[in-house]
Amino acid sequence: MTSTVDVLAYIPSPPQGVWYVGPVALRAYALFIIVGIVVAIVWGDRRWVARGGEKGTVLDIAIWAVPFGLIGGRLYHVMTDWPTYFGEGGDPVDALKVWQGGLGIWGAVALGGVGAWIGCRRRGIPLPALGDAVAPAILLAQAIGRLGNYFNQELYGRETDVPWGLEIFERRNDVGQVSPQLIDGVSTGEVAFVVHPTFLYEALWNVLIVLLLVWVDRRFRIGHGRLFALYVAGYCAGRFWIELMRSDHASLIAGVRVNSFTSALVFVAALVYFFAATKGREDPAELRPADGEPVYSETTEKEPEKNVEDEGTDEDAPASEPVSDDKAASTASTGGEARTKTIDSKKDDAND
Repeated sequence: MTSTVDVLAYIPSPPQGVWYVGPVALRAYALFIIVGIVVAIVWGDRRWVARGGEKGTVLDIAIWAVPFGLIGGRLYHVMTDWPTYFGEGGDPVDALKVWQGGLGIWGAVALGGVGAWIGCRRRGIPLPALGDAVAPAILLAQAIGRLGNYFNQELYGRETDVPWGLEIFERRNDVGQVSPQLIDGVSTGEVAFVVHPTFLYEALWNVLIVLLLVWVDRRFRIGHGRLFALYVAGYCAGRFWIELMRSDHASLIAGVRVNSFTSALVFVAALVYFFAATKGREDPAELRPADGEPVYSETTEKEPEKNVEDEGTDEDAPASEPVSDDKAASTASTGGEARTKTIDSKKDDAND
């Protein structure tokens, strides 16, 4: 029997996930995805610069990767849940309604990787190195995006009586329909059931792996795509057991959710790549654009600047202009007066 203390500890779901400003719908799901993308670009770019890359590169690559990733995520979701859209009672048009939720992370990473590859080719930089730089940032973005599932009352687990259980409310939309699955509805205040907050489990797991990736990268300085492989393996390990806790509708293979199979297969592939890839980290020179200027990082040293005064040159003369011994002697003999003359006049003095 559930105690009063346990009931008070339950996590309430938000009353709604969509707000309207006139005809414009503000969706929590979309907002959290956008915030996650911004965080990934900003932090990923800082990590790229620290490794020796050029500032602004991640944003340039994101212009290709993000649209490809969104399309890939939606395609994966539709393919693994095709009866919802193309089965009996389904509406194929709903497959285009991304705002109603439904993005598969593996499809997003796979097709997003294709977009990133195109961007890297155009930029003249190695894709594996970029993947290592942005891996922790991408996973943090995934954790932020999971908060959108909280507002949508979706991707939760089986019913439970644990103190941190999530309350799922009945929701009513504008046409009078009542159901917990109504993303655009408003809570009626009636609790439909209490479930495991699997979206929260995944978000916390993601943050834990982010911290692990940052530590590993600093401690062992790995590169050549191996940190990205660790990100994929770490995420899949958590997603596998979290997927087994979920109770929402999903396609099954031999009674097991298809996402569990995907997690296991991708986990193995990521580990194989991690152990087979080149050890060490790329030289910062490899991260510079093919047609760009040299990019310096904390791991490279700039060429020391010449001290023009030590060579006897005029303070106002360009540092790149060669200085003859005669000029140096003339400058030394004329003192402050020679400093006010032009380079041509100093040549005349030397010849006299």
